[in-house]
Amino acid sequence: MNFMDWIQVIIYGIIEGITEWLPVSSTGHLILFESYWPMSVSADFLEMFRVVIQLGAILAVCVVFFERLNPFCRCHSERQKREIWGIWGKVIIGCIPAGICGVLFNDFFDEHFYKWPVVAAMLIVYGIAFIVIENRNDRMRPAITSFRQMSWRCALMIGVFQMLALVPGTSRSGVTILGAMLLGVSRTVSAEFSFFLAIPAMFGASGLKLIKYGLDFTGSEMAVLIIGMVVAFAVSLLVIRFLMDYIKKYSFRVFGYYRIALGLIVIAAALLFPGILPA
Repeated sequence: MNFMDWIQVIIYGIIEGITEWLPVSSTGHLILFESYWPMSVSADFLEMFRVVIQLGAILAVCVVFFERLNPFCRCHSERQKREIWGIWGKVIIGCIPAGICGVLFNDFFDEHFYKWPVVAAMLIVYGIAFIVIENRNDRMRPAITSFRQMSWRCALMIGVFQMLALVPGTSRSGVTILGAMLLGVSRTVSAEFSFFLAIPAMFGASGLKLIKYGLDFTGSEMAVLIIGMVVAFAVSLLVIRFLMDYIKKYSFRVFGYYRIALGLIVIAAALLFPGILPA
């Protein structure tokens, strides 16, 4: 691989680190970037790379929320430790639907839905949904403002929404945040629960891709994976902190408008430059 190939890998990591946590669809952005600047690797490696690079982003969640999610930390009281175990229990419950669906249908969704019309449609549909739900929330107060108030049933229902993220262009963080807000969860708790759900969900998805691809990497392939994950990790640290500060003051509407605009860009690119996007 030459110098420009490594620059490309770094850009992939930056895109992943930003779009994994903002509710704008990392898949939609990667499809656009791949179309204009394809990576010089095999199709099987690229399919695996798109998922496994997310491990870097997931590790950033573990770092940012380490104390919050660590039930063994001496700084916590016994009550706080029980609450943390409760959060983990709800995270596991929330990951069950997507976990089952992913194991059974992941290859089917990759084969039949990884197409620009699907990505564009999901970007626009969920963009509109963010705007509509935020407009509704202006007239309502969230019923659930802490993890203590979140029931096991609510966690499971958010997990059902997470299943929709198997469709490219949906955004895993976006659909879980939307689902939580529809169920009456506050914006802040919705975002945090979405981050926490990503830990087992993305570790599981990455494990499946690695098993499918096999562990027989060349030296350059291993370097591509490591560099991509390191960059995604570093960028994710900044993005997660930015988003948690942002939603304390502002709504998700701007991301809704952005998704709609990106969806229209995908459509325009496909129509103006036939063949540039996966049909």
